[in-house]
Amino acid sequence: MKKSLFAGLLTGLLGVCLIPTLAMAQSAFDGTWKIDLNKLKMPDKPTVLLLHNGMFQCTTCVPAINVKADGTDQPVSGNPYFDMMAVKVVNDHTIQETEKKAGKVVSDSTTTVADDGKTAAFEFTDSNTNNPEPVTGKGTMTRVAKGPAGSHAISGSWRTSGYGNVSDNALTRTYKVEGDSLNMSALTGESFTARMDGSESVYSGDPGTTSVSLKKLGTHAIQETDKRDGKVISVAKMTVAPDGQSMTITIDDKLHGTTMSFVAMKQ
Repeated sequence: MKKSLFAGLLTGLLGVCLIPTLAMAQSAFDGTWKIDLNKLKMPDKPTVLLLHNGMFQCTTCVPAINVKADGTDQPVSGNPYFDMMAVKVVNDHTIQETEKKAGKVVSDSTTTVADDGKTAAFEFTDSNTNNPEPVTGKGTMTRVAKGPAGSHAISGSWRTSGYGNVSDNALTRTYKVEGDSLNMSALTGESFTARMDGSESVYSGDPGTTSVSLKKLGTHAIQETDKRDGKVISVAKMTVAPDGQSMTITIDDKLHGTTMSFVAMKQ
């Protein structure tokens, strides 16, 4: 689940969408950019979870998750990042999740609800076959609504309030402008070379994104559209500040029906 919450935001959204605009000052934006976690604006739409009667559900996940919460591997279909999921109930306030793909652990997380039930904290480790080093981090959630009576404390509606201690490999991207094309590479294995004329190019290294297209909106803005198997999954607008030291990125997540924004700083 944390893969879809963060990696689906970070890897599939945050990581993918750090695209500097082609500025008139030739290649002035080439280099490395890093997300400022203090300037994240998370989606307002909550995540809805239910752990009850031995079953774990995430109804707002795409695709939705419905598995046994007995700590054993359960098959999950339709998710590009994992095909097996194990949910273990540690106690009445803590659960552990482990996701696998083709038999390999690709992510794991631990979520603990505070004693008052109003907040929850999670830690995660995420990897795939392209990652030289795993992505690690922590985060917090704020309760929006309670779960049904008798359900585990994790049940209910939650809004992610922030992330912290996220490893640099998840927050940075390197770019190089060559002619009318932009090259992107990441420490987590993602890469692409795309023309900025709206044509589609292959996106490599992210199982959830298969193609990308870029379109200039002006001298300081560009739009990126990401697709999965021909279907648009996100549209992002990046606006570079006049001093060229920061970019504000707004993301329309078509899969989850949410929007978010963040700021990346030039390193």
